[in-house]
Amino acid sequence: MKAPRFLDRRRVYSAVAFLPCFYLLVRFLPAYAFFTFVAIGILLAQYEYYRLYFTDRWTPTMGIGLALGLLVTASAAAPHILYPLERPLISFVIGVILLAHLFAGREQKTVLQDAAVLAFGVLYIAWLLSHLISIRQFQQGIFLVFFLFVVTWGNDIAAYYSGTLWGRHQMAPVTSPKKTWEGAVGGLVGSLAMAWACRAWFLPSLSLAHALEVGFLLGIAAPLGDLCESLLKRSAGVKDSGALIPGHGGILDRIDSLIFTTPAFYYYLFIIKTP
Repeated sequence: MKAPRFLDRRRVYSAVAFLPCFYLLVRFLPAYAFFTFVAIGILLAQYEYYRLYFTDRWTPTMGIGLALGLLVTASAAAPHILYPLERPLISFVIGVILLAHLFAGREQKTVLQDAAVLAFGVLYIAWLLSHLISIRQFQQGIFLVFFLFVVTWGNDIAAYYSGTLWGRHQMAPVTSPKKTWEGAVGGLVGSLAMAWACRAWFLPSLSLAHALEVGFLLGIAAPLGDLCESLLKRSAGVKDSGALIPGHGGILDRIDSLIFTTPAFYYYLFIIKTP
């Protein structure tokens, strides 16, 4: 008899291999190592995203999109250098995207759609996820990064198991038939529980009220990020964005929730200034 999907051992093996490495990276290695880790993750996720639309494994247009994504990521790592150039940088990005299609040799009928896909990949993945680097630069940034990941993962795990065990009512039947309201509620409970645990364990500077507020905020943002990535995959007619991570699919499948929870957490901290 085939084991239930939620008992997939590949998920456990992937987590066991990744978590210690991630802890050592964030806790003990210098900030530029974390920047490199985030930049590589963004490039891989962007590439998977572009592969949903562009049929070729590699095109100069994809290369332009990845280079612009790296530029946006670098702007978060060196804000004192690149933030004053924000408006010229945006103009440069737009110009490069259009010029890339001018010399790409693709049919002109697809220029508008190609440019939209390229620009959206830079904004949706590189810009949103680059807020991870900005969070790392806050006071107590190391522990804030741990807080973000633990709460987001807590939401994913709780939603996955509660949806698998008790899910009956679909959230978005057309976009993601397996996502249920029961899973969403379980994920929200998981976010709140992990936020409380993280505050008690390693982030006492965050008040209990703020910790629960953030847990609720991330508990709402995480499933929305998951559903948006499912919408992109559904439009491309694929089940997974890739097959890099055993039991999970691609990088984009693994970080879809983080794409929304990261900027939500950053702007909460930026506005409330709780650290």
